[in-house]
Parts: sequence; C-alpha cells; structure tokens
Amino acid sequence: MPSIEAAIIPVTPLQQNCSIIWDHDSMEGVVVDPGGDVPVLLKEIEERGIRIEKIVLTHGHVDHAAGAAELREHLGVEIWGPHIADEFLLNSLVQAAREYGIPGARNVTPDHWLEEGGTITIAKLPFEILHCPGHSPGSLVFSNTDIKFALVGDVLFNGSVGRTDFLYGDHDALINAIHTKLMPLDDETQFICGHGPGSSIGAERASNPFIRQAPSW
Repeated sequence: MPSIEAAIIPVTPLQQNCSIIWDHDSMEGVVVDPGGDVPVLLKEIEERGIRIEKIVLTHGHVDHAAGAAELREHLGVEIWGPHIADEFLLNSLVQAAREYGIPGARNVTPDHWLEEGGTITIAKLPFEILHCPGHSPGSLVFSNTDIKFALVGDVLFNGSVGRTDFLYGDHDALINAIHTKLMPLDDETQFICGHGPGSSIGAERASNPFIRQAPSW
C-alpha cells in the first residue's frame, strides 16, 4: 500500500490549513484547499519535489478556494470538488475576499464537481466522498478507511464543529452529517481539518461537546 505524507501550510489572514498530500515513493500528490498565498504554496511544492496531479476543494468558502484558480494556472492541473451546491460561493470569491482582506482572489469553476457515493484518488489512494452539508451546502469530507485517515475541511474540528451562522448555514444538518457519516468511522481515524490542530474520530467522539450532546432532530 502506498505510504502518504502531508504538509499543512496555514494560508490567508484566516489561517486556513491548506494541505499538500503526496505518495512518498512516487512523490505524486494533491493540494487541498488552496485559499491563498499561492507563492508560498508553490515554493513548498518545489522545495519538496512534489508532482501535483490535482487540486481538491472541500468546500467553496473564500479561505479554502480563493487561490485555486491561480494555482491551477501555475500547475496546469484540474480542480476537483466541491459539491455543486457550493457553486454560488465559488462565483463570489472576489467579493468575499474584499470583506476578509484576502489578496489575489479569483472566482473559480472546478473541472469536476464531486458527489457522495464516488471516490477520488489522493496520493495514489482512493478516498470515499462524503457529502456533509451544514457549514456550507456543498461541504465534502474525503475518507480512506484502510489507512484510517480523513480530510474533513470545516465540518469537524478538534473540540468543535464548523460555523453555521451564515444565511445558508444549517446546524442540524451539520450535526446529522457528523453523526451519520463521520462517527461511524474507526476511532483511530486521524483527520486534518480546515483550521487549527487535527484530531481523531475517537477523541472527538469522547470529548467534543457538539458530538456528545444529543442530536436535536
């Protein structure tokens, strides 16, 4: 089985975790959620000698996607994800970037929208696509149960969950997605989230106050 490595580069004033995930042997990999600071990401990729195959978006928020179009242009690769329900967010990245002080943002249209039930190849491994709306309508999680590793975007955090205080946010939908799609994963599943330190499913099951409380539906 391929051996994967990961580098987490916080980008934008919002310190979003852009992740570079690659196969140790072939050095082929992906960039997940390039929200900005594209020169920093390009330098990291070059210094590590990684051959980027695709850009992957977990959802359409500006701090996760504002640099995707520029990075695609530099690398000559395709953008995969998120779910098409976040199209309206990707079409308004420039406007959102002005509000959050993120320079160089471009609106972007992915080359491939993703849906639950399929898989996406990341560092030579198949990752299951899980649609987990609530933080945004099109939020996705990518999970590989063999290596017990997931990329959860802003769905789940170390000790918290994604914000839902947007006009389109839905807290009940988010908690439902976490309970029905993430909590069935093995306790040992480690995850990288969109902000701050990662965690494991088991640790969040045991101590995350948003998960321990009874669902409201």
